[in-house]
Amino acid sequence: ASAGVIGIVAGLAAKPVFSNLIAGLQIALSQPIRIDDVLVVEGEWGRVEEITGTFVVVRIWDDRRLILPLTYFIEKPFQNWTRHSAELLGSVFFYLDYGTPLAPLRAEVERLVKAAPEWDGRFFNLRVTDATERTMQVRVLCTAATSGLAFDLRCHVREGVIDFMQREYPQFLPKMRFEGNDPAMGQPAVMQGAAAG
Repeated sequence: ASAGVIGIVAGLAAKPVFSNLIAGLQIALSQPIRIDDVLVVEGEWGRVEEITGTFVVVRIWDDRRLILPLTYFIEKPFQNWTRHSAELLGSVFFYLDYGTPLAPLRAEVERLVKAAPEWDGRFFNLRVTDATERTMQVRVLCTAATSGLAFDLRCHVREGVIDFMQREYPQFLPKMRFEGNDPAMGQPAVMQGAAAG
């Protein structure tokens, strides 16, 4: 009877080892991840830095290391942004007033994207993708050769469009107003805010 208990305990103890061994073989054969692949795992963006016989080290964007067992990549979903190619399509969203003229905005986006060294020349566009009772959602799509360049391009476009709107069409940035009496001052209170995504 004690041999049976020892066998069960040994089997339970060996289960993680065998699971990792099988996961290692599956990863080696199917290659869902490789060194330097860009992944999104557990809500974090990073690069595969090391693959061992039992775990994978992912270097997160802020230089932290996320260490995951090999079985994670067999049992749970994750995003691999560089599985076949590093090229990415990035998106930038803006929430603008309905009075915003689209033709000048489209021309400014074209100027910004074409002048950006991060753009790979494949594709860009601007479309109104949603409408609410207060604002319209404007989406800019643009391509870059790598995820890092796509992030920088998205930031460049976002900053450029906000600057353009502030200079040329500040009246069409979204505003939220609350008007009422400010009891401390005996005057109307006004609260304003603008949004860009």
